[in-house]
Amino acid sequence: MLSQVFHDIEKKIIHSLQPDQILTISEIEKKTGLQSDQVRRGIEWLKLKNFAHVKESTDIHYHFGEKGYEAIENGLPERRLVNEIEKGNTTFDKLKPILGLDFNAAIAYAKKNNWISITKNEKSTELSLNKDHQESLEEKFLLSHKTLEKNKTNEIKVSEDSLFAIVSLKKRPDFIVDSSLIIKKISLTVEGKKINLGDLSHSSGAIDVESKVPEVFVARTHPLKDTIDEIREIFVTLGFSEINGNVTQSSFWNFDALFTPQDHPARELQDTFYLDGISAKKIATPEQIRKVSESHKKNWRYYWDINEARKMVLRTHTTCVTIKHLAENKLDEARIFSLGRVFRNEKVSYKHLVEFHQIEGVVVGKDANLRNLMGIQREFYKRIGITKIKFWPTFFPYTEPSLQTMVYNERLGKWVELFGMGIFRPEVTKPLGITKPVLAWGGGIERIAMLKYGLDDVREFYNNNLSWLRGARKCQ
Repeated sequence: MLSQVFHDIEKKIIHSLQPDQILTISEIEKKTGLQSDQVRRGIEWLKLKNFAHVKESTDIHYHFGEKGYEAIENGLPERRLVNEIEKGNTTFDKLKPILGLDFNAAIAYAKKNNWISITKNEKSTELSLNKDHQESLEEKFLLSHKTLEKNKTNEIKVSEDSLFAIVSLKKRPDFIVDSSLIIKKISLTVEGKKINLGDLSHSSGAIDVESKVPEVFVARTHPLKDTIDEIREIFVTLGFSEINGNVTQSSFWNFDALFTPQDHPARELQDTFYLDGISAKKIATPEQIRKVSESHKKNWRYYWDINEARKMVLRTHTTCVTIKHLAENKLDEARIFSLGRVFRNEKVSYKHLVEFHQIEGVVVGKDANLRNLMGIQREFYKRIGITKIKFWPTFFPYTEPSLQTMVYNERLGKWVELFGMGIFRPEVTKPLGITKPVLAWGGGIERIAMLKYGLDDVREFYNNNLSWLRGARKCQ
């Protein structure tokens, strides 16, 4: 035992626990004058050396919830039901408005207590009282707390007489709530009790700084989450405001409002996830529906089916959130972006997922033009660390002109596609009452993250490879 080296914190804890003390952490703090984190640290050291034993127990405390205090004040629902029947209100039709949301509970518990009988006839359902409807144990328990002030810190004292009532009332939502407290009691092991106090007072407090320590992996956010947060911060600092929307959308906002024809390949089951058997009851205002349908009929020259527009889908892009926001708010000037998950019914590969994240934004203004849009994109890429970019003409159903952003991947030594962008077509904006030019762009966040972290396979972000997750640099 003399060869064992103890820290001063350990010495004080051992002193407080000898010869046969069983103490809580707070009691050890008072006896030793140590801080709580020092006591916890010292106990862990002694546990590892097999000198201290920790026994945990759970202490449960009961308190009244909102419904419990309400019952103390006004009585249980079944007692209020009995009182109303005694007043002559005996039919369901009369009692429902009086008892409100408590009606069903009142019937159920009164029936369980055998306080009432129910008779049904052609015109109504009648209630009558049985002879025995004396005070229940739950009522007696509540009445004993009549003077208790409404305060969640008021603890209910548990006794043999009250235990049945507490258990019974706890089955009712928000009548009685419980909170548990874990209590740790510390004592010395057989080996710990053998430690000589005299040896402790003369032992060295030296620490071997070359001894090995346990390998600890601290908690950290996922690299993809870091990328999402960085993109969000960039657009906020550029003066944009974030908007959010549901991941489920009607086909009207996901496709029709964006001038995507109803026979477009993107709207087939092979490319889009539809919610089976679910249709939206209200998709837009009658005026919006009429003008969008007229735009489709005039420009695409086909019969536009409102039932097709009602079909619910997992959104294939976040543009549906943005266009709905613009249609509802009729903004003359705006800088907004939407960031979230989107879904495509595609075959999973090294560059495609069925569920991924997308950043999408718009700028609204009377003088907004394509040069402004390219400038915003250049600034965004610069702030995220991408300097070699170029813009390539392309086609999108709802923008004209349309451009594809190309960025140079130094590691692969080639140009790769990233964001799509353009100006919303008049066929998109006019039917929805949007009169100013709208610059729009969007793209997958995983692709940016792949560039930042030097990955060739997008699936790496979701493989839960702990060695990579722990080794990925926090700052790129």
